[in-house]
Parts: sequence; C-alpha cells; structure tokens
Amino acid sequence: MILDLKGVGEQTAAKFYKLGIVSIKDLVEHYPKEHEDRRSVVAINNMAIGEVNNIIGRVVMRPEVSPTKYGIRVSVWIGDGTGKVKAVFFGQPYLKSTFIVGELFNFYGKVMLNGGKFEMQSPEFQKACNYTAMIVPIYASTVKLSQKVIRQHMANALKVIDIVENLPQELLEKYKLMGKKEAINNIHFPVTPDSFFQARRRLVFEELFLLQLCLYKLKQDFKTRNEGTQKHMPDDFNSFIKCLPFQLTGAQKRVTAEILKDMSSFYATNRLIQGDVGSGKTAIAAISLFVAVRNGYQAALMAPTEVLARQHFEFLEQLFKQFNINVALLTGSITKKQKRLLLEDINSIDIVVGTHALLEDNVTFNNLGLVITDEQHRFGVRQRFKFSDKGVHPDVLVMSATPIPRTLALILYGDMDISVIDELPPGRVPIKTNAVTTGYYDRIFSFMKTHIGEGRQCYIICPMVEENEKLEELKSVVEYSNELSESVFKGYRVEHLHGKMKGSQKNEIMERFAGGEVDILVSTTVVEVGVNVPNATIMLIENAERFGLAQLHQLRGRVGRGLHESFCILVSDSKNKDTKERLKIMQQSTDGFVIADTDLKLRGGGDFFGTKQHGLPEMKIANLYTDMEVLKIVQAQLEQDKDVLEDKYGSLLASRMQEIIL
Repeated sequence: MILDLKGVGEQTAAKFYKLGIVSIKDLVEHYPKEHEDRRSVVAINNMAIGEVNNIIGRVVMRPEVSPTKYGIRVSVWIGDGTGKVKAVFFGQPYLKSTFIVGELFNFYGKVMLNGGKFEMQSPEFQKACNYTAMIVPIYASTVKLSQKVIRQHMANALKVIDIVENLPQELLEKYKLMGKKEAINNIHFPVTPDSFFQARRRLVFEELFLLQLCLYKLKQDFKTRNEGTQKHMPDDFNSFIKCLPFQLTGAQKRVTAEILKDMSSFYATNRLIQGDVGSGKTAIAAISLFVAVRNGYQAALMAPTEVLARQHFEFLEQLFKQFNINVALLTGSITKKQKRLLLEDINSIDIVVGTHALLEDNVTFNNLGLVITDEQHRFGVRQRFKFSDKGVHPDVLVMSATPIPRTLALILYGDMDISVIDELPPGRVPIKTNAVTTGYYDRIFSFMKTHIGEGRQCYIICPMVEENEKLEELKSVVEYSNELSESVFKGYRVEHLHGKMKGSQKNEIMERFAGGEVDILVSTTVVEVGVNVPNATIMLIENAERFGLAQLHQLRGRVGRGLHESFCILVSDSKNKDTKERLKIMQQSTDGFVIADTDLKLRGGGDFFGTKQHGLPEMKIANLYTDMEVLKIVQAQLEQDKDVLEDKYGSLLASRMQEIIL
C-alpha cells in the first residue's frame, strides 16, 4: 500500500488515491507526462522573458509579507551578481521564515516583467546545496499534490520496490531492450535524453506485447473451443431481405456476406461490426438473428441501456412478427412477475433482447446459437465472455457505432475478426456543425424556438460532473433544465434525463420525447448511444471542451436521423489549443472514421472513449498513434510464435490475463 512508503501519511495517501494510486506499484507505474531539462543554469540578466528559466541566486533582503484576495503573499528578492529577480508566492505564509538573507537557492519558473523588473510567480525552489543538474519529471496531478511532493515520494518508491524482469532474455537481446529495473528508473529520472528514450521504448514494447499476447491467446482459445456451429442459408432468406424497411447498401451487403460465411463454417463467428452513426448495423443484426433462428437456435441481443434495448426490441418484434419469430425484452426495470414468467418461458422464445440483466446467472437458454452485443466498448471483455458462455459455442457478433481507427481496433479487439460498414444509406441530410462561445446564447435560443415552432425538437447535452469537481463551472442537468423552463423557454415542454434516474423514469421520458411530447430534452451523455428520434433536429452541447472527438461525434449522431435539416452547436469558451483543434475538426468533417483517427492522434488512445469504457486496461505509456511501429514489431513476433505461446510465455499469460479480462 502507498501508506507503507516512508513519509506518506493518511492525508498524502488520500491525495494519491484521487490519482488512482493505491499501492507503491501504482506510484512507480504513474509515468511522467513530460520532462523538463534543468541541466543548465542561466544568469539572471540573461533570462528569457515569458519563458521558463533555471537560476541560482542568494536571498538579498528579508521577504515581504502582505495580504491579498488570493491569500498571504510572500515576496523575496534573489540576486546572482548579474541582476535581481523577485519570487512571489501566494497562500504560503510560512515561506517568510524559509528564505534567510544570504542563503543560496535554486529557482525554476516562468519569468515576466512587472513594472520593468523581473518577477517569477510561484516558482519551484530548493536550497542550492540540494541542486542536482538533472532532467526533471512532470506528472499528471491534482492541485493539492505538488510536483515536488510526487517526485520526492517517487524517488523513495524506486529505492524500496522490487522490480522483477518479466520479458524473456531472448526478446531483450533480439530487440536490444533495456532491462526493466533500469527502464523504470530512467523513465522517471533519466540521466540523459537518450536514456529516457531507451527506457520509454522498452516500456512501450512491454505494454503492447503483454496486451497483444493476451488478445492473441484469447482468439486462439475461442477458435479451439468453438467448433461445430455450422449454420445454413434459410429457404426464405430472400423473402426476409425483401421485407426489410430499407434497401441494403453495398457495405451492408459485403459485411452480411462476411458474417454468413462465418456462420456457415465449422468455427463459431467472433466478429466486430464497426459502422458510423446511422450506417445500418441494426439491419445486419436482424439478418444474423434471422439466420440463427431459422437454423433452430435461440439468439440474444444485449444493449448497454434500457432505452436502446427497448428500441431494438420494438424494431425486431415488428419485423419478425410476419415470420412467426417471437421476441422478448429482459431489462432491470421489468416487474418481478414479468421476469419470472419470461424466465419460465425462455426456452420457447426465439430472440431475447436485453441489457446486462441477460448476464444474470438465472438467465439460461436451451439452445443459444448467436449472441450480439451492441456498443461493445461499454462492456468489459469478461462480460462478453459471460454472455457467450450462456450457449454452447454460439456465434458472437459485437457492434460499435464508435468508429475506431483500424490501428486501435487491432488493440481493443485483437481477439476478433473485424468488419467495417463504410457507407451511409443514400438520402441522409448532412448535419451542419458550428462551434460558438457562450456570447451566442441569445441567438442559439432564438434559433431553437424557431425550429420548435416548426414542430421540431432539441437536445441540450451537459457534461457529467465528477464528484471532486466544482459545480459552479458546469451546468447541472436538473438545475439547468429548471432554469431554462422558468426563463428563456417558459411555456415550452422541457424535460431532463441523467444516468442516476430509475430505468422506468428514463424510459418514460424518452418515450415522451420520441412521441413528440417534449420540446427540449436536457441530458447527460446517457442519450449518446443509439437513441433514434427522427424529429430531433438540434443538438446543443454545453462545455464542449470536456468531450473527446469520438464522443462529440456520437452525440451529434442523435440528430439528422429524419428528413429535416439538422444542426449541432458546440458551446465552449475554452482557449485551449487542443480544444480549438477538436472543435475545428467537428465543423470540417462528418466522417466518423476521419474524426476517430484525429482523436487517436490527439489523445494517443490511452482513454480513447472518454471515460475508460472500452473494457481493457488504459495505456499507461504507449501512444497508439506514434508507437505504431512498435505495435507492428510486437504483432510480427507473436505471429512467429503463435504455435508456442503457452510454452514461451506461459508465466506472462498467467499473470497478465486476469488484468485483461476485466
């Protein structure tokens, strides 16, 4: 535990917990986000204005102490014989006794001119006798946990932790990789830039190798244990295709052919279906379900939310009615009596649509031959396995409307085959996207009123508020909904929706919205997935800087699903460069795969889906955009070793597999 580390008390431990650091191992694996080269010291008269400078100087006069609205200010003048600079600190009154006239200190911070004189605000400092010319790590942190404190405890952790080499010597020699202990030390406190690059290369290789090794083994195991699930083309297949409420696109036909080929083989299907918002994955799911049922099997479809599960159920029930295929709905909000009757009758049901309630132990099938998971990244790998284990070697399809660059798909779904629906149905009206500041609210609300007057509906999306965040900066869904309905949208039908509401409440509100009984739905991202309301034409996203590109694209996809022109309005006052770049991309492109690739480039894939929902461990150091060459090397090595994975890497698999199957 982190509390076992010398110098870490309950208060410091609590601060580390907020970073997800519970153990000494967690701390050591909290890699720096960047480094600062502090190996050279500049003279005060040579400091660069507006830049970070590293200086050494003596305290030339007693510190000045004065009250301000930001807390007690302590100012101290430092000189080195070439000039003087004032160091200013806020809220740290104890520093007045730290800086003693004549003592030598090292300061590191940004230099500005104030009244024509040099000034550093809140620089890092240490006594010069402790100064070591070094490359200094900078860590992801919170306001209450300083870099200095993290570095101090990191240095202690590296002294006490037992770092064991886990890669075979053969790989270390073949790829000229640094040993693990040396790599861990140099990733935090590198002696030279080259020692950092070598350390990072080693740790990136290890991270990608272990992840790919486990996924490779999962894929092998699936094929080994899933033989003999051959299914044939039904006699009335063409009749069913003609009854679909839309014509299949070329991409849908291609992906359907790939699935049917899998289903007719001696091995169970294990395939990911990727498609942009509105590309028609549900139609492909329906075709697959039809083939399974016509071959005498039961089938199940699992969705991440009750709203989406109900939507699938209603579509499939209507579609299959004329083919005498019965469909049932199993969610957490149905009554105990309804659930008991459904479970008693489950063996006579052809298709069960549901949420994670399908994973419960008392849900058993007689002859489950196909399982489909919608929005796969919202379920962990373990949930996927538990779902497929409800049948004897069933075909497995997973669908994702979150476009994933192929490079990332190989990581997240390395145990699966991949099909991509890269074509949208004809006739869809492109969504117009605009990024604006809060100064545009009057115009935005007037625009919304015009569309509501024409019979249309609107979404307003607020970001989820984390427990440790200040609520003032973000619009709470409930408060904002009430505020709008009592002011600018008084007399309009405004409702709100958030994840902590009961399933029955959410369903009731969504059904009213879908039925045109609600003008404006103020919601969190609970509406992100699959909700289909063709009459909704405006998507207003508040604090757009808080969303990743992939998530913004998903939210935008909730509008533009009908015949009317639709609009997405992104509101943000952020001046952050990356935020501006993200919002610019959203305005320029409606192609989910282009957007996903840009998102990967900007964020590296560590938390690609925005809230760590993809069901695999977060990348601690690898960047899936810049480290693609290492990934290719790893995959080539595993392909070479595919027949001897257990023999060569058995201990690695045993230790790592449990972390992968979350």
